[in-house]
Amino acid sequence: LGFTSGDVTYLATGPSYHAGPFAFLQAVHQLGGTAVMMSRFDAEGALAAIARHRVTHSQWVPTMFIRMLRLPEEIRRPHDLSSHRVAVHAGAPCPVEVKRAMLDWWGPIIHEYYGASEGFGSTAIGPDEWLEHPGSVGRAVDGELFIADVEGRELPSGEVGVVWFRRSGAAGTAGDLGHVDPDGYLHLTGRASQVIISGGVNIHPREIEDLLALHPAVADVAVVGVPHDEFGEQVKAIVEPTEDAHPGPDLERELVRYCRARLAHHKCPRSVDFVDQLPRSEAGKLLVAELRARYWPAAQSAGTR
Repeated sequence: LGFTSGDVTYLATGPSYHAGPFAFLQAVHQLGGTAVMMSRFDAEGALAAIARHRVTHSQWVPTMFIRMLRLPEEIRRPHDLSSHRVAVHAGAPCPVEVKRAMLDWWGPIIHEYYGASEGFGSTAIGPDEWLEHPGSVGRAVDGELFIADVEGRELPSGEVGVVWFRRSGAAGTAGDLGHVDPDGYLHLTGRASQVIISGGVNIHPREIEDLLALHPAVADVAVVGVPHDEFGEQVKAIVEPTEDAHPGPDLERELVRYCRARLAHHKCPRSVDFVDQLPRSEAGKLLVAELRARYWPAAQSAGTR
């Protein structure tokens, strides 16, 4: 990624206490490079910082990409990004169309990695590889990657299960779900704890979130299962609308229709709630447990689903 000399100016868009940004900041300091810190993320401010400080390297989460892509062209265009050589993202899955749009805008400088702070293992993927394996988070670069079912049995290529890494005779998992393609590239589908089980059918929220994130009225979105007397759970979308959107029954119907035109109907939200802001950590991770607690208060207090 070019972190080999002091000729690095790194833009830290997220909180420095988080494992990922902290590791990059430490590497930059050890090399004698320059770190540019943002007190809080702002889409236009990030572009201005790249231009002003001649940033060469940066780190992002997908929500930041979405917010920058939503900026009008007349705001994006004036910022000189020619110094920008490497943009790294992680922290959450990135919708395929969002990453494709970022590559179209910034060129082949976007790299991605996946791994847990606990250090079980990690994957990485560069821009050219990603175009050949869209949606992948890469091949293992630390530890041996494998997919297993709930009983711990290893699964063949293409089958969805729990993502594990093995090294030095021990194995660990962060609880993410995914599959490995025939070339060894990992594709994430969600987290085991967040799968919605409706009428006995497993529904992965990420697929729905990735779709709704592309709707022009959606600034941010989360999908969770909520209690239902007949089916056990029902799919609900929780949407932070854009500033010019008009949240209400009409937009709710529009978003449901939007999903039903593009996904199998059983995966689509049955209802949409609108909020001023979705709960995210300063590192950009969606606080799903906090959201679920609004709909499953008794279950959350008992420590169950």
